[in-house]
Amino acid sequence: MATDVESMLGDYLSAWNSHDAEKIPSFFTDDCIYEDVAIGAVSRGKEEVKAFASSTFAAFPDFKIQLTSGFIAGDWRASEWIMSGTQTGDLPGISATGKSFSIRGAGIIELRGGKIRRNSDYWNMASFLQQVGLMPAAPPSQ
Repeated sequence: MATDVESMLGDYLSAWNSHDAEKIPSFFTDDCIYEDVAIGAVSRGKEEVKAFASSTFAAFPDFKIQLTSGFIAGDWRASEWIMSGTQTGDLPGISATGKSFSIRGAGIIELRGGKIRRNSDYWNMASFLQQVGLMPAAPPSQ
């Protein structure tokens, strides 16, 4: 049987996958921080988290996250996931290419009072840029 925290985190993932930018901030504390390390974006507070989610869905209308593994230890959650989508909208400094991507990543979540206090996501920007055609693929190793 899922704990309250596991259930909340499952609902949080579902909100991302259903593109519910209105609901996503409800899983966070008022003083939350959401950090996307690969792009250097730090969102502080629920309104900034909502804006970040909305911009993600605008750039990637088919954006999805598939959880592949994870665990909870005390007030911490660690997870591995696959993020995918098609870049049909512009990002700051990155014009839309119309190409799809699928990238492995990891997230660390700090919990407080049954809500997310901090969410830090880590993924490989070079892989994204290669897959959407904005960076040449690495040459084969010898």
